[in-house]
Amino acid sequence: MLGPRSLSAAVELASFRTPTLPPATHTNSYAIGSRDVVLVEPATPYAGERRAFLEWARSLAFSGRKLLAIFVTHHHKDHTGGAEFFARELGLPLWMHAETEARLPLQAARLLTEGERIVLDGPVPTSWEILHTPGHAPGHLCLHSASTRETIVGDMVAGLGTILIPPKSGDGDMAEYLRQLRRMETLDSFTAYAAHGEPIDNPSSRYRAYIAHRLTREARILEVLTIAPGRTADELVDPVYGELPFATRPFAVMSVVAHLEKLVTEGRVRESDQGPEPRYA
Repeated sequence: MLGPRSLSAAVELASFRTPTLPPATHTNSYAIGSRDVVLVEPATPYAGERRAFLEWARSLAFSGRKLLAIFVTHHHKDHTGGAEFFARELGLPLWMHAETEARLPLQAARLLTEGERIVLDGPVPTSWEILHTPGHAPGHLCLHSASTRETIVGDMVAGLGTILIPPKSGDGDMAEYLRQLRRMETLDSFTAYAAHGEPIDNPSSRYRAYIAHRLTREARILEVLTIAPGRTADELVDPVYGELPFATRPFAVMSVVAHLEKLVTEGRVRESDQGPEPRYA
């Protein structure tokens, strides 16, 4: 466990070790609310970290705050490894999107949808709007407070590294992810609280940087296919990414496939299924 520490009048952070992707080693959990509290990201599957999470959550209750629920941003294992355990041990309901519930072996007490609000009373009352932001995962949710200009962003962006967008076979959607980043850019938040890494000041600039990064990668794929058409996704990795460590190559292939799916849908790339793997031109 790293933390806990107060980030604002109504947001506290504690970070727990999880089986996440490098360079991250931990997933951030948040307690939002100055008296009524919702716990965000029941992430860790590890026994020692779970004990620390419970101590943190119970310390909030001992200080006079009221724990209302556990909020799940999306279904990936580095975000839900303790969901069922914490709900049972703390006696709290699980809140999530229906697409997240459909991918987990548990039942939500409340299925959240776009535009709903979580209103938390206290010395600093806050209202958090639910934003359904698919792309990284179909049921991905963010929380935005217009009054404090804070946003809980899950895996939309990270405080370190980048975010893997899997292909559609892995529940990802590159085009949708970019649409949601452009939407979040318009929120004009002061701070974004990501699931991995430090809080992000002026997050609109981070969203723009992520969009630019993806479009640069996309342009490179198109450039390579113009020069040498008929390549598979695997054959595109080296000219697009350069030399990669063996362990990270599968993730690069997934990212290339996600980009290719977007480009095929847009009619900018053609797919041929001749041979054991699709080829693109």
